[in-house]
Amino acid sequence: MTRSASRPGAVRSRPDAFSTTVPISVVNGFLSGADRAAVARLAGYSGIPHDLLSMPAARVTQEQFSTLYRLLAMELDDEMPGIFARPLRNGTLKFLCLSLLDAPRLEVALHRFGQFFHLILDEFQLASRREGPDAIVEFVVNPQGPKASALARELMLKLVHGVASWLIRQRIPLVEASFEFLRPAQSGDLLYLFPGPVRFGRDRTRLVFDAVYLDRPIRQRKSDLDAFLQRAPEDWIFVSFTEEMVCHQVRQCIAASLPKTPSVDAVAQQLHYSMRTLCRRLEAEGTSFQAIKDEVRRDIAIQRLTRSGDSISEIAYDVGFDNPTAFHRAFRHWTGSTPAAYRLQKEG
Repeated sequence: MTRSASRPGAVRSRPDAFSTTVPISVVNGFLSGADRAAVARLAGYSGIPHDLLSMPAARVTQEQFSTLYRLLAMELDDEMPGIFARPLRNGTLKFLCLSLLDAPRLEVALHRFGQFFHLILDEFQLASRREGPDAIVEFVVNPQGPKASALARELMLKLVHGVASWLIRQRIPLVEASFEFLRPAQSGDLLYLFPGPVRFGRDRTRLVFDAVYLDRPIRQRKSDLDAFLQRAPEDWIFVSFTEEMVCHQVRQCIAASLPKTPSVDAVAQQLHYSMRTLCRRLEAEGTSFQAIKDEVRRDIAIQRLTRSGDSISEIAYDVGFDNPTAFHRAFRHWTGSTPAAYRLQKEG
């Protein structure tokens, strides 16, 4: 049972801003190219308890994931560690961006982006074009090449979107991101990676956005590149510009209300929707109010467990639970693990 009101006089350390967490399936995808001894060592250096790697529903913070990414990239000399048949040697992203910076507009930069990866990878080509009012960037499989995993397709489209948005210093909202593979179990996570509707089981894997962005000039310069590279992969995986999406607005409303857990009616009123309209908008974005509420409480709890010394009972209260027992039960349901498991690395 969850609380409906704040504890009088309570002082909470919950941060005002928080980020989504990363499913362990993505983490294990990045670990696939490393030997098992390296997995244990690099996970530990990243603050990820090794036992979590074998729990299908487990999650880690963006900071833990990004630390692991950088360690793997250095150790394996591969900036997409183990994702493609050929490694992307350290420096690949830098030389990609250098080849784009003197393009006169985004349309030319995207064409160069596709040519660049055609030279170094065998799995696919990236084709960019105009179709009426839309701009299309399509992941075209090479039938004679190695098979590209679902993770490879997701990450390559994220790289296209992240680099394109960075180049023009402007948010590029998506008409849609579509994938040929069927909806995965953790598909809700893609809502916070792609700033627009995410569709599965389609005949093509591609991004669609307003063609007006193709005419935007490149605004970044060589002097801006180091900061972008030093923050990889945050600035191309996690900067999703989701403010336009209703699910993001609902997420922020729920986070701001904790430890009180607001009803769907209360959130709908705050966002100036009827309850029916809000539910319909969330359904169109591939989620629901209850799913978002669980995600918010899960993500805040994971971040508090890994970043703070607050007791589990304090964290339970701050994410809207009356007692630690109910919190333990919910947390295990969300992640397949106990809150204490997320504390092992920190306390070690």
